[in-house]
Amino acid sequence: MNEAEFIAALRRLPLHPGARNLEDDCAVLELGSETLVLTHDVMAEGTHFREDADMADVAWKLVAVNLSDLAAKGSEPIGVLLGHSLSVGDERFLVGLREALETFAVPLLGGDTVNAEGSRSFGLTAIGRATHTPVPSRSGAQIGDAVYVTGKLGRAMLGFEGDLQHLEAFNRPCPLLAEGKALAGKVTAMMDVSDGLLLDAFRMAQASQATFAIDSMAVPIADHNRREDCLRWGDDYELLFTLPDSVDSPVDCTRIGTIEPQGFGSLVLDGEAIVNGEGLGYQH
Repeated sequence: MNEAEFIAALRRLPLHPGARNLEDDCAVLELGSETLVLTHDVMAEGTHFREDADMADVAWKLVAVNLSDLAAKGSEPIGVLLGHSLSVGDERFLVGLREALETFAVPLLGGDTVNAEGSRSFGLTAIGRATHTPVPSRSGAQIGDAVYVTGKLGRAMLGFEGDLQHLEAFNRPCPLLAEGKALAGKVTAMMDVSDGLLLDAFRMAQASQATFAIDSMAVPIADHNRREDCLRWGDDYELLFTLPDSVDSPVDCTRIGTIEPQGFGSLVLDGEAIVNGEGLGYQH
């Protein structure tokens, strides 16, 4: 089964209402006067990091990608739970884990360890507190909304390929927690860009049952000679969001498109309709 098939099968299992039908990156739980936001990501050797990777970078990125999901919900991190495969490089992993937790002021709550044989994988659950309700989701984009993205896309790709100027973008991404909190009460839809701008925009279009019309030349990218690659590669952890056309963004960003009236659940790229997400970005 591929990722889409497996998630479709999971949707046939008993789901908590807070799971948002598994169409979002986080679960949202209302507990008394608080709203908790929970997410869990796994990083696997050979897929998310190389065998020779500095394990300090792996630990940092594991924390950062989970906090990026919380950022897209405008939530404030409370703590994390770690699932760790004991193996070579554990000392360096602990160094990077401490650096990330201290940098983002997020404490460790606990977790589990196992002895790893063969390739390694690490999981992290991040728990946050919503700063605004309703908590932003991938759905909610409305006709006439403007589509925005923060930062420049493609920096992680260039870093992965060895470009020293952008190496940090791949090894140690920075979750946009402050930006997410500033946007939470204004956006109609929001998510972080992890699997490529085009694929993630397509996913938001489907979740919102709306048509996202994107102007590829308006998208800020790190290498103008490789625009297509920058739009599809992913791992950028920027924020993709929609705002009513009359609302100004409180964060630095670039307008890249508009929610159009024709059809629903599709992406229009430079005037060409795309109704299948295959090939738009990274998929397991």
